Amino acid sequence: MTIRHIRIFLTVCDCGCNLTKAAEKLYTAQPAVTVAIHELEKYYGVNLFDRLGRRLYLTEAGEQYREYARRILALYDDMEKGMKNWDALGVLRIGASITIGSQFMPSYAEAFSRRFPGMDVRVVIGTSEMMEKKLLDNAIDLALVESPVHHEYLEAEPYMEDFLAVIAPAKEPFHPGQTLSLEEFKGQRLLLREKGSGTREVFDEEMERLHVNVEPVWEAMSTTALVNGVIHGLGISVVPRRMVSGPLKQGLIYPVHVEGTEFKRCFYIVYHRDKLLTGSIRNFMELCRSFELDYPVPKYSGLF
Repeated sequence: MTIRHIRIFLTVCDCGCNLTKAAEKLYTAQPAVTVAIHELEKYYGVNLFDRLGRRLYLTEAGEQYREYARRILALYDDMEKGMKNWDALGVLRIGASITIGSQFMPSYAEAFSRRFPGMDVRVVIGTSEMMEKKLLDNAIDLALVESPVHHEYLEAEPYMEDFLAVIAPAKEPFHPGQTLSLEEFKGQRLLLREKGSGTREVFDEEMERLHVNVEPVWEAMSTTALVNGVIHGLGISVVPRRMVSGPLKQGLIYPVHVEGTEFKRCFYIVYHRDKLLTGSIRNFMELCRSFELDYPVPKYSGLF
């Protein structure tokens, strides 16, 4: 069993258990892929795939092997990258969920680059769910997300407390500081972030705790889109409080409270439990932990 066998196996899995597509992706012949899979199964004495007609399906043993294979390949890639570029390596790959990426990451990256000018900080921004997948695939070294992780191989450390705000249009029947009952809240047109985002997860968990079922009329990956929708009177929304400080000060929206609710959450530093935490990774983690003490807290400009 070799690293080549592991790469072929994972490629087959990533291609929907399709040998032809896997061979194309690997720039090799399909028989070579088939032989590699057979060699793996012979070596371990188990079937990694069920063969039904012309299709392959992962067996339970195959599912378990995929988990091991991902971890082994991630460690191997780390070793290759680190040893081959021991003197020249200066790249730090950071992922961030959308709220953290748009609000905090520019300040984090700027402060880190000033402190460590030799490091090349590369950032990818997406949903919390996407960041988990990238960590498992070793596509990033570290992620900053707005909700707890859902995979056993990922470690999550809370590093900052955050609150969500319920915002309403700055027009009748709303007024600043207004309190809505749960029944009144349920009757509102809700503009919410998409499923899979940290903000939406906090909202859904609070609604589940209160046994309240609501259906949004808008769903968006952009907090700005939601705030603009509220400004134009299309409904109310639940968004990160820090991101609406500008529009609130300008009187474009009103903050309201919903009876019995507290939309509170933490931001998390997340990494793979098998990841070698290099000095640069640890330095970035420490900067995030102490950022609010050492630097002004970034605030959303509120410009639309």
